[in-house]
Amino acid sequence: MKLNTLLLAAVLAAPAPAVLAQDAEQIARGAYLATIMDCAGCHMPRGADGVPLFEAGLSGGTVGFEIPGMGIFWPSNLTRDPTGLGGWTDDEIATAITGGLRPDGRVLAPAMPWMSYSALPAEDLAALVAYLRSLPPVTAPRLGPVQAAEEAPAPFYRVVLPAG
Repeated sequence: MKLNTLLLAAVLAAPAPAVLAQDAEQIARGAYLATIMDCAGCHMPRGADGVPLFEAGLSGGTVGFEIPGMGIFWPSNLTRDPTGLGGWTDDEIATAITGGLRPDGRVLAPAMPWMSYSALPAEDLAALVAYLRSLPPVTAPRLGPVQAAEEAPAPFYRVVLPAG
């Protein structure tokens, strides 16, 4: 009798198949959006030869961006690992994507095109957050930001403004 009660409780606690299908559709939509928004272009690590390390997913870019007057920034880990988005709420992730603001108050570097993403419809933003939440956690070192090239722990692109 006790086993039957436990089985019934497990069945009642399990999400309905329609909810699971809806979640799968939302995650698939988020994966599509992450692809067309080219999240991997920055947030996927690269090997020494510059080739993307697909098996590492969106665990953080290993090539940074120097922004004149601001310093050097490396794209962060977007997986749910504590070295990435693991401690962030869905709202904090959404705010970073569309508002350029981290939970600690730091403004994201201009290399992160949050201003373009600020127009994402709410349902697309929710799908993107759901997709990021679905990624397997990957522990990755946190890089930067740093102020000077001499402090850089990894390669970076240098942006040079034209003389005017």
